[in-house]
Amino acid sequence: MDKLTVISGTLFLAADIFAVMSLILPDWIVTEVGGDTRIGLMQTCMTIYGRPQLCFSPSLQPEWMLTLICIIIGALCVTATFGLLFMSRWNIHVIPYARWVGFSAMVLFCLAAVIFPLGFTMEEIGGEPYQLPGHYHVGLSYIFFVLALWITVISELFAGKVCMPHF
Repeated sequence: MDKLTVISGTLFLAADIFAVMSLILPDWIVTEVGGDTRIGLMQTCMTIYGRPQLCFSPSLQPEWMLTLICIIIGALCVTATFGLLFMSRWNIHVIPYARWVGFSAMVLFCLAAVIFPLGFTMEEIGGEPYQLPGHYHVGLSYIFFVLALWITVISELFAGKVCMPHF
């Protein structure tokens, strides 16, 4: 296993961790107006005026449901890519498959990044597509997702370098 494969595999693993963390944490959209509200794709948590925190699974509108599906499938693709790159230690012929599965993950993450801001029109937020109201801001989960996206792009560049013909 060469250096570029190890670097690519390590970066894909980091991207996978960031993508899963972005889904687990309910901090996609955050506001402190009227208490502490943290809106996520899988869970929403509210703390109203010092009362105990209340967390529940939100009913997602279609844009955020599609975003969730893209991120889950993308994370599965990143996991498969990491596994294929690990298997390339014994079978070098799986590297092109790893490259294509990683490319699919990158496309899914990019699609999720474009679709997610369309959901800012939801009742809890009350914004416009691609424009949050002033008292809302993106949270740590969104930042983790963007990191996963960028690391996946960089990983794919390394994986592409691995797949280049050697003259």
